[in-house]
Amino acid sequence: MSSSIKNNLTRAKIQQLLAAVGSAPTEDSSQIEAQEHNWSVPHCFSDTKLKILSEFTEQLAVVIAEKFSDYCRSQFEVTIDSTSQCFADEFLNKSADDKGKDFYLPFGMNQEHQFGLLAFPEETAVLWVKQLLGDNDTEENSDRKFSQLEKSLLLDLASTLIKSFSYLYKSCDLQPARNIESGQCPLKLQDTEELCRISLNIKKSGTENNTTAYFLIPCGKLEPALGKKTETKSEPTPEDISKMIFGHLEKTSVNVTVQLACVELSFEEMMDLQVNDIVLLDKKIDEPIELIVEGRKVCYGWPAQSAGMYAITISETAF
Repeated sequence: MSSSIKNNLTRAKIQQLLAAVGSAPTEDSSQIEAQEHNWSVPHCFSDTKLKILSEFTEQLAVVIAEKFSDYCRSQFEVTIDSTSQCFADEFLNKSADDKGKDFYLPFGMNQEHQFGLLAFPEETAVLWVKQLLGDNDTEENSDRKFSQLEKSLLLDLASTLIKSFSYLYKSCDLQPARNIESGQCPLKLQDTEELCRISLNIKKSGTENNTTAYFLIPCGKLEPALGKKTETKSEPTPEDISKMIFGHLEKTSVNVTVQLACVELSFEEMMDLQVNDIVLLDKKIDEPIELIVEGRKVCYGWPAQSAGMYAITISETAF
């Protein structure tokens, strides 16, 4: 005798089945390994985004070297010193500790909508001016005042770095501000804002005069350069969750046992069993056999056979 099982699992039947077999969770003795998380460092970019960012900065170094060399009419080498993430308050506090000696050139889509800034220390500004004027005797001191011509040359040179970034960014045309600023950071930042710092080393070929500069950009504004941001899926409704649960339950395997009957024997009686001995069970021949799921009786039925296999014809359910 054969019987087909219909796919008619309903909420009521699942509740009846769980009530019959129990729903206590199995004990999980496995140990959970928790990874240490450094909350003092932003984690805005995934590993994939960091890899794309690394490729972006490598291309940026190549473009800056080309444009920098064209402007200065000499060969320059540009390398990426580091690409790091920090919170705005960390940068602002460090800037205050350095007593605001860096020079800043903000840039953005226009003067009102700032995107980021290019910054470089005073020593870099002095070396750039010397290289542009071809004056090796230009004095270097912390109190040095730049002439209007020197400021104009610095602005044009720093603007080439921003144009290099804009060339690769492509999402919008980023323009430098009209003036280079010094002292307090001109970028409006929230203390908890996550920033990306791209540090550059710029050196004239054949010399040891190494200069440094860095881009400081809010991490979120770099997304267009790193590929489309994965859209956040809408929260599932209770109906969606219910369907997913039922979908998983329908495919969940359970251990089903059919028990004809049982008997209790002493160890001595069990050891004395021989071939053709008869063991009397504790069930009469007109009593149904039991179908057991995870140790609980859920159905009753009668012995049967199908395709040369033992089978059971269900006659009663316990749920």
